[in-house]
Amino acid sequence: MRITRMVAVAAVAALSLGIAACGGDDGGDSGDSGSGSKSFEAGSTMEKLNKAQKITIGTKFDQPGFGLKGLDGKPAGFDVEIGKLIADELGIADDKITWVETPSAVREEKIEKAEVDLVVATYTINDKRKERIDFAGPYYEAGQNILVKADDTSITGPDSFKAGDKKVCSVQGSTPATNIEKYLANKASQLVVFDVYQKCVDALTNGQVNAVTTDNVILLGFIARNEGQFKLAGENFTKEPYGIGLKKGDTAFRTFVNDTLETLFKDGRWEKAWKDTAGKYVDETPAPPTVNRY
Repeated sequence: MRITRMVAVAAVAALSLGIAACGGDDGGDSGDSGSGSKSFEAGSTMEKLNKAQKITIGTKFDQPGFGLKGLDGKPAGFDVEIGKLIADELGIADDKITWVETPSAVREEKIEKAEVDLVVATYTINDKRKERIDFAGPYYEAGQNILVKADDTSITGPDSFKAGDKKVCSVQGSTPATNIEKYLANKASQLVVFDVYQKCVDALTNGQVNAVTTDNVILLGFIARNEGQFKLAGENFTKEPYGIGLKKGDTAFRTFVNDTLETLFKDGRWEKAWKDTAGKYVDETPAPPTVNRY
């Protein structure tokens, strides 16, 4: 009797342990996105975001390959994937990310007003912008180029605008809009700016402008989406290091994002994100850039 009772007790205990273990496994299946699976310095932005289990990221909604809003209402592209990977390192799941459309002209403003926690939006690092916000990265280096209609042979590069008879479109507040100015005979009559690049592409299609200028990979996305209609005119004529914008003075958060980027470069997640998005428009996978820890 005593032996039988002991066996029964042992069996119940084993069953209880098995149930507890199964429960633990179910919790683990949710990945590393639970707040308990990450630990950050008390009072840091990382800890606050992790405890809140939500993050707001600014990106663009009109750029194929980097940030393009789909039929499901969600943006997709390389910038979006980088944002997701940073959120994952904070222990925040994809469905806890709020995406905010952030055109070039309002990126600094969105950060300064704390309307976003990060901006990942083909955001070229430069000294003027660093006066207002901080950058982590770069995570990619692009180059400015020119988009023209497929049958246009009159524009072969930025020097083609020096005659003053060609109109070029770019986005307000963008680095490409500033860069092209030095090649224009008359900025007032030649440079057309909109808030988003899709409007520039529409203007090119309709013959309102002769060209669109921005970074090469963005233009390649428009070429891919409009097969046979457009081409690049010449070679890249600038270097554009893309950074991740965040609140000025938050050194700990910038260090965390820089550390995360370097991890992504090494473990293959950066390369996978590239190949799944913008990499579909180019022949080769670029080497990751060197993070600038200024």
